[in-house]
Amino acid sequence: MSGAERLAELGRDGRAVGLARIGFRSAGGATRLTLLEQRTPLRVLFPRVPAGDVVEAVLINTGGGVVGGDRLEVALEAGPGARVRATTQAAEKVYRSAGRSSALEVRLAVGRDAWLEWLPQETILFDGCRIGRQLVLDLAPGARALAGEVLVFGRAAHGETLTRGSVSDRWWLRRGGHLLWAEALRLEGALAPCLAAPFGFAGARAMATLVYVGEDAASWLEPARELVGSGEVISGVTSLPGVLIGRWLGADAHVLRIGYGRFVARFRALVAGLPPRLPTVWQI
Repeated sequence: MSGAERLAELGRDGRAVGLARIGFRSAGGATRLTLLEQRTPLRVLFPRVPAGDVVEAVLINTGGGVVGGDRLEVALEAGPGARVRATTQAAEKVYRSAGRSSALEVRLAVGRDAWLEWLPQETILFDGCRIGRQLVLDLAPGARALAGEVLVFGRAAHGETLTRGSVSDRWWLRRGGHLLWAEALRLEGALAPCLAAPFGFAGARAMATLVYVGEDAASWLEPARELVGSGEVISGVTSLPGVLIGRWLGADAHVLRIGYGRFVARFRALVAGLPPRLPTVWQI
């Protein structure tokens, strides 16, 4: 069963079922859109970018957020030699659920010698939310990718804390079909103790993860540690064969976003020779 057919089946209960399939290829030295399939509430825009930067795709959730039972699927392919960045128009809000869980699946494929950035804006978890997310990143030999996510625990501006809910977040990174790195985060039931525990999230209100996948990943470890800086946000960078992993924890989501965003802009310039800028729609 295809992704579209599977989503159509899931949509019979009346909940939002969104699909975005995007494909790019390199032709004549330029990256061109070759595939676009979208189903409400997901839409894709392609803003103009400054000269010297990569093609940009912006995903929009026209439903304004994710409610219990929603199913969203994003599949993005950067063909051989393509250079692409994908982001979201705004922060994604995951609302309180009366019982049903939402699901978000992101599948990214990067062809030989291609460059892909997956840099959505933050996901805000409302108290009582229920969501399962999965990101699968498949790379061909010679491909490189920069992928990040930001999770915000509750709506601080409304005085809300995340006390209960269900959150599952899984990452799978593969090159040539071989697993490079996998991680799973699971929060269930009463969440406040885990978020407050010094061996858990140490009172953080937001968390960010960024991975750089490239055969040269280990060579960028020390330069990345110099970029990550210090201050109000706890942060660090480590490496595994073929993967560089950055982490941020902060008591203030806005401060974390600024530090994370600055790192992303500078790091892409360092490793890919691209302008040190964030996606067009980001507001820092």
